[in-house]
Amino acid sequence: MAAGAGRSVDDGLADWQQRVSAAYFPLVTEGRRGKNFRGRLDMWQLGLVSATRIDCDAVLYRRTAHHLREERESAFLISIPGSAEVTFHQSARQAQCRPGGFVIERSDAPYEYWHETPDVQWVAKIPRDSVRARIGSFEKFLGLSMDARSGIASYFLSSLSSAVTHADAMDETARALAGEHLIEVLCLALLAGERALDSSESAVRRAHLHRAETFIRKNLKNPGLSAGMVAEACGISLRYLQQLFEGTGFTASGYIRECRLVRSDEDLRRGADTITTIAYRWGFSDQAQFSRHYRARFGLTPSEARHGVAASSISQLMK
Repeated sequence: MAAGAGRSVDDGLADWQQRVSAAYFPLVTEGRRGKNFRGRLDMWQLGLVSATRIDCDAVLYRRTAHHLREERESAFLISIPGSAEVTFHQSARQAQCRPGGFVIERSDAPYEYWHETPDVQWVAKIPRDSVRARIGSFEKFLGLSMDARSGIASYFLSSLSSAVTHADAMDETARALAGEHLIEVLCLALLAGERALDSSESAVRRAHLHRAETFIRKNLKNPGLSAGMVAEACGISLRYLQQLFEGTGFTASGYIRECRLVRSDEDLRRGADTITTIAYRWGFSDQAQFSRHYRARFGLTPSEARHGVAASSISQLMK
């Protein structure tokens, strides 16, 4: 979907809540300045990334445990205030974010987000798995206000603006590539943040895990990549490597496979190359093994995923 989803809301919060929930995920909205409410939401689909521009009055957004009962996906929202300071509270963290920065929200935990004055904001919704496959453990970034006035974070903001500006002139393949570029730039910005390694874990353990995850991502296309290779490259024992991954939801080998599957899925869904080429590109030495793992992870075969992309493309052409 390119632009064209924009519509003004002038008759209260009910319609606004419905539109915001459809764009992101179910939320409750509350007016901060009386009963009258004015808002406009425009949306662009850039492959895996959905970008929205919100122009609205002061408002509070609340996601509760009730909203999570039927959660079908997990995503991040990158919220970028334009002129008003925003406040965000999630998982015992509270942050204030001023214009020139952005705040990171996760969809699979309750939160509150509000601004006390009217504002024009940009919001990017990005699949959690796509971020995790590129930077590993991500909890350390959540609920933080990131400075985006310079460096790679500033480039992320300008890239988002540029992608949206040109989205209507792009075909589906070009928009998918633009979305993939945005994910890559965001992950670089997160890794470059000085607070990226802040953690309740010891600095030494955090540094070892970060180095292991980085080695895995850089060598993901090597079919010989294994937990033993990672441990040797990082100068630690295999047992210690496995201990480092405790709490991430994966073993070291499981993390390697997860990263490969997510990157393969991204290529499949944007129609890039053949299934065999994609499987070998991301380190799977056997296509049957790839298909088995892919189905276990995503609930459909690579061919079915590719067919879905083709059907979507045909549907777009017929509109």
